[in-house]
Amino acid sequence: MGLVSNKFKLYLSFATGLFECVGFAGVVFGWASLVLVLKKEDYFLDICVPLHNSSDFGERNGTAGCDPQDQRFTLVFTIASFAFNILAFPTGVLLDRLGTWITRLVAILMYTTATLMIAFSTAASAGLLFPALSLLAVGGNILVITNIQIGNLFGNRRSTVITLYYGAFATSSAILLLVKVLYEAGFSLKSMFLFISSLSSIHVLRTFFLLPRTHIPYPLPEGYKYGVSCGKLELVPFCRETLIASQAHPRSGAGGTSREENRASQEVRVISGVREQETEGGMGESNQEEEQERSQGQHDAETEDVNPQALGSESNQQEIPSFRSCISSKIFLTHLYWYSVMLLRNNLFIGTLNPMLTQLTGGDSIKVSSLTNAFAFAQLGGILCAPWNGLIMDRHKRRGKSSGALSDSPISQRLADMESAVLSLAITVMLCVLYTITASIPVTEVQYLTFALQVIDRSFLLGGNASFIAIAFPRCHFGKIFGLDLAIAAIVNLLQYACFALLQGPLQHDPLYLNIGFIILVSLACIHPINVYLYCRQEKQKKSELMTSLGAVAVPEKQDE
Repeated sequence: MGLVSNKFKLYLSFATGLFECVGFAGVVFGWASLVLVLKKEDYFLDICVPLHNSSDFGERNGTAGCDPQDQRFTLVFTIASFAFNILAFPTGVLLDRLGTWITRLVAILMYTTATLMIAFSTAASAGLLFPALSLLAVGGNILVITNIQIGNLFGNRRSTVITLYYGAFATSSAILLLVKVLYEAGFSLKSMFLFISSLSSIHVLRTFFLLPRTHIPYPLPEGYKYGVSCGKLELVPFCRETLIASQAHPRSGAGGTSREENRASQEVRVISGVREQETEGGMGESNQEEEQERSQGQHDAETEDVNPQALGSESNQQEIPSFRSCISSKIFLTHLYWYSVMLLRNNLFIGTLNPMLTQLTGGDSIKVSSLTNAFAFAQLGGILCAPWNGLIMDRHKRRGKSSGALSDSPISQRLADMESAVLSLAITVMLCVLYTITASIPVTEVQYLTFALQVIDRSFLLGGNASFIAIAFPRCHFGKIFGLDLAIAAIVNLLQYACFALLQGPLQHDPLYLNIGFIILVSLACIHPINVYLYCRQEKQKKSELMTSLGAVAVPEKQDE
């Protein structure tokens, strides 16, 4: 009965997390649909001079507006997308230090405040959109970050679950399309956002009953439980989740380790020895001898700069790398460029979609509304596209299940995960280049293809970013590394407002040269999958050479006996 109950809770956690990501997490990225509603409500219309001046594309008709109004809407979204990313780093620190419950309560407070501000805003208080949209973005981001760890409950399908959640995150932008449709059907903006605010009670209940107080470790310890049903004794695994042997990742860059990390690595080795005794049977005595030798040489191991990636078993792992060594590694730096430049391209496309469509259709409000609806409907495909990315990243695990490859050490599994992610990283770059090319073609019908490619690319980008960081770096640093990744990307994304000013000024609404520039910048992101591939091949070669040398030494020892 208990097993059935645990499985029910597992799948309920997954399903409600999916609902949360679809319905709330990425709502802010449906901004293009909300802009049409806000324009009809005359938000920022007062900055058009004269008040009802004709726009650059024809008489004002409720959707065309004027350039200053479009710039103000773009600025609102730029600041919101900046806040979405820049505050991810303190969010990650908060998550790592204080755990899931406290972090989510902060997110729920932000999200509820944002929806209430939008509900009670008017054209006279349009300035409320600036803090409201930023809080909406940050709150939604924290919700999806805290849901990522649910993937840890599903073992070999971990990357598939993470990418599915980010596909749901991308799909949630269609919620504002629903707001637009209901608005046109006669519902008021205030009533709709008050209803969304009331749904925050669901987030609170889910936080305490279906998520852990601290974190979900990976891999899961035996008998792991989470939620308010946990007793004090059952919370012990939470405190020790970073000490599980398979959590100990090798160094990914230069830099030393702190005393706390050295103490943690000592406990990792002790746990590793116990685990090997339980699983290898007849080799228990030799493992004990190896454990004694490692204990005697602990001081030397702490002072030497050895690359533990070359070692082929859990018992040989030395230490969890420091946060500084992780963020100074080449893998992190190339990943940062890969994510930042494509996120900038995606956010600029969303933020400038309304004026771009207005330019393309010559100011025809009916065509603009129709194309905006098509873009919003395309976002619904995000949840269908994202699992493809997860399946690509987890494909080696399905092959390894029958061949026994999964019995390898955690280091070998990590390298296999990273090598499998190379294809996903490369496909994401290719999709971004393709939709940038189609967006440059001034044909209305071609933009339907642009919308489809952009949705697939965005779901691959967001899910692939989170999955790769979860794979390549230690679990104990995930929140900080993921947050720093988003924070630096936020600074880069401030360029989207400069790009919009360039588009309206010197380029005179012609995006051709801007798109050519992005094609070049995005193409350069191929350096990241290439770097990851070379890194994995190098580490495999080191491991092979070390195992060969150890085998050569073992032979004469046996002969001496």
